[in-house]
Amino acid sequence: LDPLIAASGVKGMNLSVLDVATGQSLYDRGGDVPNVPASTTKLATAVAVLSTRGPGFRIPTRAVAGNAPGEVVLVGGGDPTLAVGATGSYPGAARLDQLAQQTRRALGGQTPTKVTVDASLFTGPRYEPGWDPGTPTEGYGAAVTALMTDGARVDPRQATGPAQRVSEPDLAAGRSFARLLGVPPTTVTQGTAPAPAASPAAAGAPGAELGRVESPPMLRLVEFMLGESDNVVAELLARQVALARNQPASFTGAAAAVDGVLADLGLDAGQSALADGSGLSRSNRITADLLAKLLALAADPGHPELAGIAAALPVAAWSGTLRDRYGTAAGGSSAAGVVRAKTGTLSGVHSLAGMVTTADGRLLAFAIMADDVPSTLDVRPRMDRMAAALGACGCR
Repeated sequence: LDPLIAASGVKGMNLSVLDVATGQSLYDRGGDVPNVPASTTKLATAVAVLSTRGPGFRIPTRAVAGNAPGEVVLVGGGDPTLAVGATGSYPGAARLDQLAQQTRRALGGQTPTKVTVDASLFTGPRYEPGWDPGTPTEGYGAAVTALMTDGARVDPRQATGPAQRVSEPDLAAGRSFARLLGVPPTTVTQGTAPAPAASPAAAGAPGAELGRVESPPMLRLVEFMLGESDNVVAELLARQVALARNQPASFTGAAAAVDGVLADLGLDAGQSALADGSGLSRSNRITADLLAKLLALAADPGHPELAGIAAALPVAAWSGTLRDRYGTAAGGSSAAGVVRAKTGTLSGVHSLAGMVTTADGRLLAFAIMADDVPSTLDVRPRMDRMAAALGACGCR
């Protein structure tokens, strides 16, 4: 690695390489130096949400009866993948059209007259203060609310990469639901659902549940997040960690909850200081050592709830955010199909953290970080060559 780092010309590049089976540190260069992690932050979010919610947990979206006759309240549970119909952005997503069918059946002969949206499960600002000013309009992030459809995309067919997002995802979801119920979309308002009755309420009584749909299992949501580096999914999953730990479901509460889970797992809490769950915030700090240890933990048979993380990582030259990397031009083609890693990119920031099996069969976890990069396009293939070099070595 030394000559590759020297040839990169990048100052302040920090690396950590661990043997997964033994936990032994094989290479360390500034591994304990906090860096802006960009999207490798999602590894922390993945470990935390699978540790707290479990791989099989599903996020509900509910319809309940409002206070007025015919009023239906659409209650968001924080499912970023919820679709309007059969052609959503995420395979296997819960659907509003099916929720509308349940609602009409539960109401019997009563005609829906109004739709109110309740996104009160999440609190605080909808955009993190450390996000770049262009984040709300560049298509990589969205307003973080407990109710949205298709990751707040305007066009659900734009399932990967940047996409135009709606400015008020909860209201947009409510208007779609209103159309399905035959209610004028222009009448949709924000509000809160009535508290359910202490004893089972009659159908249509205020607070009574009229219908419920549930997201794909949590592990599938983690796959969406890691594979395509989906920032919106990441932020909503981080809030699931906050909810599981009885913290406010806000940026601050979610970040503190994720940091808390990592500490509970025996990781060094001083090596992580998070501000969001996606890595869009430049206020995030994580060390290369911690990222490598997160990956080693995910491969630990003692943590079966984390086993799906390795399979969810993009594969070099094949899937996700690595599908167009590790070609012959980059000099890393020997690692095509071998390296699995999470990418991280902001302007001036680049990171790569993942797993690779060496020539003699040792599984390594690695993290490469640099947050003072003059050109991301130049440093990216150099980091790829470093990961390829790890795969080619014997390490005996």
